Amino acid sequence: MHKDMDTLIVTPEDMGRIDRAAALSLSSYGLMERAGQAVAAAALRRFPGALRFVVLCGPGNNGGDGYVAAGALLGAGACVAVHALGEPSALAGDAASAFARFSGSVLPLAAYRPTAGDVVVDALFGAGLSRDVPQAVAETIDAVCRSTIPVLAVDLPSGVDGRTGRVRGTAFAATATVTFMCRKPGHLLMPGRSLAGELEVFDIGIPARLLARHAEHMRVNTPAIWRLALPLQGSGTHKYERGHLAVFSGPAMATGAARLSVAAGLRAGAGLVTLLSPREALSVNAAQLTAAMLKPVDSDDDLLALIDDARLQTFVLGPGFGDGARARDYVRLIADNGRRLVLDADGISAFREDPAMLFSRFSTGAPRLVLTPHDGEFARLFPDLAMDEALSKIDRARKAAARSNGIVILKGADTVIAAPDGRVLVNENAPPWLATAGSGDVLAGIVGAHLAQGMPAFEAAASAVWRHGEAGRVAGEGLTAEDLPDTIPPWPA
Repeated sequence: MHKDMDTLIVTPEDMGRIDRAAALSLSSYGLMERAGQAVAAAALRRFPGALRFVVLCGPGNNGGDGYVAAGALLGAGACVAVHALGEPSALAGDAASAFARFSGSVLPLAAYRPTAGDVVVDALFGAGLSRDVPQAVAETIDAVCRSTIPVLAVDLPSGVDGRTGRVRGTAFAATATVTFMCRKPGHLLMPGRSLAGELEVFDIGIPARLLARHAEHMRVNTPAIWRLALPLQGSGTHKYERGHLAVFSGPAMATGAARLSVAAGLRAGAGLVTLLSPREALSVNAAQLTAAMLKPVDSDDDLLALIDDARLQTFVLGPGFGDGARARDYVRLIADNGRRLVLDADGISAFREDPAMLFSRFSTGAPRLVLTPHDGEFARLFPDLAMDEALSKIDRARKAAARSNGIVILKGADTVIAAPDGRVLVNENAPPWLATAGSGDVLAGIVGAHLAQGMPAFEAAASAVWRHGEAGRVAGEGLTAEDLPDTIPPWPA
């Protein structure tokens, strides 16, 4: 597969268009044969001790892949049982051809009883599933799950919606999944990601040009996406060329979150970082800062005096801030003076009553606003999107970015980064132990540092999410947020 296609994410609908376009110049059954052979090879490689491979075949092309896989497993000398959902004689197209070429017997799905030593090859439903699984399938899935026998899924575990990653009634929890050409959103969005197990993406021979022509602008977040936007540093670089970042502190009893952002901003490469503190919290903050500067800011006039310095272009507002009215005033001044802003936590919540007030301030020009909400904060700014169950996490982030003319980092185990122009990245390098108090404050500081160094907002956000994930991986299980700034990795080579 062409290396540019490695990170591509394709919706089931787009994959259908790609398959139809490929069939104009390639044998569609040939593609099915290669897919089924890949599944069989993965089954033999991963489960050499299996006593029996039980292939569960559905009523569509996913079932056709299963019949090809079953035939290949029989040809390799394995013990194979095939159980079908529905009447195989009702199959059409390539799936009917695959069934006709299968020489073994086929039993009804309801006849399957999980047995120790079995390995289930799940070819019931692929990524195109968009409704709850039938009762007969749900009963089989539940029986397999209770038996704890391993499952190898074809394309996506049956029961997982390939567009949203949500479970449609119930779903297999696969040990591994074999998919073809590209990942689908359901492989990356939770809970689909956790149910897919280890993922193999197999190239069955569809030309890369067809993938690129029919796919949307969705990819996995990797350095290859944003490496060309990294800040350039030479031997003559000085601190102001590396950018000046300002972070707003909360009151005296809530200063720690902002200091986490400050520490992360310094470690992530900002040349200078200034903590903007209420006067009542100056002594608390001064006792905890060394490399960062400290400035008192209690009013609009205090902030405007700082904004007069053209070198100060980037702000982080929200971690531990607390004061909603003052947050709104400061955001207005930052926006109206053309500065860049990372808005997190309390900064997001400050606009829950009137999100349009925020969006209007950043509505023109290239994105200068980066929003970093978790699901709860997202619902405060975009309640209609949060409540729309027809939307995937990717859909919600993309629509929110377009509405706000900002970059949206919709956080979680499956963080999505979206731009107003429709580009979307899904992150996959963050370990589960990164979900800890203060972790988001560190992320906000990394984003701010990247913006301060002159990166475009989308690339600044995407690279920050990736470095944040790597910092969590390096820090290891049991980390606290204080550990993360010291483990932020250098820019990838």
